[in-house]
Amino acid sequence: MKKKPVKPASKGGLRIVALFEALKGVLVLLVGCGLLTFIHKDLHDAAMHLVRVLHLNPAKHYPSIFIDAANKVTDLQLWMIALSALLYATVRLVEAYGLWRQMQWAEWFGLLSGAMYIPLEIFEASREFTWPRVTVLVVNLAVVGYLGDALLRSRKSPTFLK
Repeated sequence: MKKKPVKPASKGGLRIVALFEALKGVLVLLVGCGLLTFIHKDLHDAAMHLVRVLHLNPAKHYPSIFIDAANKVTDLQLWMIALSALLYATVRLVEAYGLWRQMQWAEWFGLLSGAMYIPLEIFEASREFTWPRVTVLVVNLAVVGYLGDALLRSRKSPTFLK
């Protein structure tokens, strides 16, 4: 009995995932750079301005938590958050490059790095059902499922040397 030839993953599908990962990386990089603009500035004033622009009441619970948190942030913490954003963005952009070029290590990396967030996303969605939480969970499940399917279709051993 002849085996059916296995179709490799669609180049277009991997490129869509690559673009999605690159978008996440660029967005986080921009946020990290934006945080650097607040070094040596009064974060309390910036937080109050943001609350006013969003037409929120500063005396309410969540806006007051945001304002209090802004009062406690130090320049060192801003640098550390910006550095973390740079590292995250670098990882996402390297993954996007590998997926764009259809490299198997990138498929494995995307599968594993996406799958590690699923338990937390399920917990958060079950703790408080909101559309943003459910959307993040569904999108992540779709990406992880697609990459898992791509790896199964390729039927290659999990070597990271390719």
